[in-house]
Amino acid sequence: MLPVIPTTPQRVACALFASAAVLATPAAHAVTPFVLQDIRIEGLQRTDPGTVFGALPFRIGDTYNDEKGAAALRALFGTGLFNDVRLEVDGKDLVVVVDERAIVASVNFVGLREFDSEPLIKSLRDSGIGEGLPFDKALIDRAEQEIKRQYLTRSLYGAEVVTTVTPLERNRVNVTFTMNEGDAAKITDIRIVGARAFKESTLLDLFDLTPGGWLTWYTKNDRYSRSKLNADLEKLRAWYVNRGYLEFNVDATQVTISPDKQSIAITISIREGQPYTVTAVRLEGDYLGKDDEFRALVGIRPGTPYNGDAVAETTRRITERFGLYGYAFARVEPRPEIDREKGQVVLVLGAEPQRRVYVRRVDVAGNARTRDEIIRREFRQLESSWYDGDRIKLSRDRVDRLGYFSDVAVDTTEVPGAPDQVDLTVKVEEKATGNLMLGAGYSNAERLSLTASIQQDNVFGSGNYLGFQINTSKSQRTLVLSTTDPYFTQDGISRALDIYYRTTRPYNSLGDSYDLATQGASVRFGVPFSEYDTVFFGIGAETTKIGTSAGIPLTYLNYRVAYGESSYSVPLTLGWQRDRRDSALVPSRGRYTRVNAEMSLVGDVRYVRTNLQYQEFWPMPWRTTLGANAELGWGEGIGGRPYPIFKNFYGGGLGTVRGFEQNSLGVVDPTGAYIGGSKRLNLNTSLYFPVPGTGNDKTLRIFAFGDAGNVWRDGETVDLGTLRASAGLGLSWISPVGPLQLSYAVPLRVERTDKIQRFQFQIGTSF
Repeated sequence: MLPVIPTTPQRVACALFASAAVLATPAAHAVTPFVLQDIRIEGLQRTDPGTVFGALPFRIGDTYNDEKGAAALRALFGTGLFNDVRLEVDGKDLVVVVDERAIVASVNFVGLREFDSEPLIKSLRDSGIGEGLPFDKALIDRAEQEIKRQYLTRSLYGAEVVTTVTPLERNRVNVTFTMNEGDAAKITDIRIVGARAFKESTLLDLFDLTPGGWLTWYTKNDRYSRSKLNADLEKLRAWYVNRGYLEFNVDATQVTISPDKQSIAITISIREGQPYTVTAVRLEGDYLGKDDEFRALVGIRPGTPYNGDAVAETTRRITERFGLYGYAFARVEPRPEIDREKGQVVLVLGAEPQRRVYVRRVDVAGNARTRDEIIRREFRQLESSWYDGDRIKLSRDRVDRLGYFSDVAVDTTEVPGAPDQVDLTVKVEEKATGNLMLGAGYSNAERLSLTASIQQDNVFGSGNYLGFQINTSKSQRTLVLSTTDPYFTQDGISRALDIYYRTTRPYNSLGDSYDLATQGASVRFGVPFSEYDTVFFGIGAETTKIGTSAGIPLTYLNYRVAYGESSYSVPLTLGWQRDRRDSALVPSRGRYTRVNAEMSLVGDVRYVRTNLQYQEFWPMPWRTTLGANAELGWGEGIGGRPYPIFKNFYGGGLGTVRGFEQNSLGVVDPTGAYIGGSKRLNLNTSLYFPVPGTGNDKTLRIFAFGDAGNVWRDGETVDLGTLRASAGLGLSWISPVGPLQLSYAVPLRVERTDKIQRFQFQIGTSF
């Protein structure tokens, strides 16, 4: 049986009582002051004696009296380590008798499924419950209540928590929290009362919360959360305000839970009010004498319904324009002047530019791995210069485009005592920048083929890229080691180094040995010409050897006989790239353009090989996104030399025309091998839309696609009538283990020599 352990208030009371007892003892029983000859401690089991001695306000040789004894009791009880403390005088010795509190030996969880144990253990330790800490029953009770509260946030209203304290030897205890989580309460019904201007179903489509559906096992949007409901109510409010209902109001929300705590019904009572039309927009206040310039930023037109988003966007534009002139704390207040009888409103935009400021210092926060200089070199707002809103926004975007952070924000704070100065703090939240990519495809011919790559975009926090790629398919095996330094020079010129070894056998070759081997190395430099444009140039050296094993395609054999077994070349590269997409993983708007040329003017082969790519994404109604991609590859021999067949383009499969096996389009050798061609055209369109039941979740999307493309041999005319085409459906998911994409394609234009591969997938994982 454990001794009765006083709670914190009880310990304080004990200390005060002990102090009062010492001080209030009648003089007949008071201790006569004496000089201490020795101090002994009794009752210690785990606590270091130095802890007790350190708390005592006297030492051997000091004079002991009742006042010092009371102070000693207060100090020892204040450590929180003891249930009881007594001071006994033995001659000229003082005996300190302690009763130690139990120590928590371990904290365990039984039945825990909804939460991870590690964050919970850390949270409990911060509250005073953890291994090696004194046991306190009062804290245990509070921990139970906190755990139950956490379960309530997950709609587990029937969850029960039982704490078991198990005594151990040496006055220790094990604390075990046993959870009976039960089943989560599910939303069975959501009603909106008072809606007349719009259908209730239309309004409910705005909500993330939803009654149970076929995909809510993943989204968990059928679990009630007060924060989610508040967010949905804000969406509802924005819907009405953006359509002129300026006085819309949510009168009440009622959440009802069933007696068995398994189902929840939500009723929302609203008052729509009347719609208002904007008749005029008026500027008031100080606009720096540039009223016409600021007026051009107004996005609200008279005669249109009042639109809250348009008002907010106009306010943002005007505020940012003030920031362009150095007014970091400008205030722009929209004030609607309402005429209820006519259903009209005049929007007044009042401006107070405050004061012009300059940036004293730029700080960086949140970067545990990435070095400060990697972030600072992307900043275009300089210290000790006038505040410039455009440069700060550009700086934030450049840091975000590094891809090292899941969130980037810039906070502006005033400098105390200096009203014309501000400090900027760049707050970043780092994410995993390593990537292990696995790809696979299945077909009757090749069965299962695998590709893999491992890369680190921010190796050791230096901002440099390091990657290793391997491909194990039957038709192509690749080993590539590459590294990129994006700031090889202080001006932002990048340098990339590649070392590679590739063995290739054209698809559908008869032999199993690999007859084409290429090894080489290259260096490329990237020169930024603007914030979005980069020009690349480089040089390399490579050797390609054509073997003679059985099954070699006749085209390869003829090239070997005519031009030799090995071919040496020094390829020069020149390229240009512009990326204006809003996201690399899930773009919804923006454009990506790339042009790359490779040429060899010396060596055994002479050729020019170009590749052009254009991508664009457009936001569409109903939260859909339309994407288009076009890619053209073209190669020619120069200096009287033919175009080398080992520089051919290939088509079919992932990245080109889905529904056809990888590299199976184009020229067919007399032996049946697919040897690609010197010209390639790919056209791809995709329509992305959210999965029903996932609300606004962009990490899980369904897409419908259409692909077209083909490959043509050297000297052959590009004939659009020979394009292969396919269409199908796919699923893209930014899963916990990385990006996953599944696609199923149906070929629409097929020739008898084509190889079909309807299902393809690709998955990656981050570390």
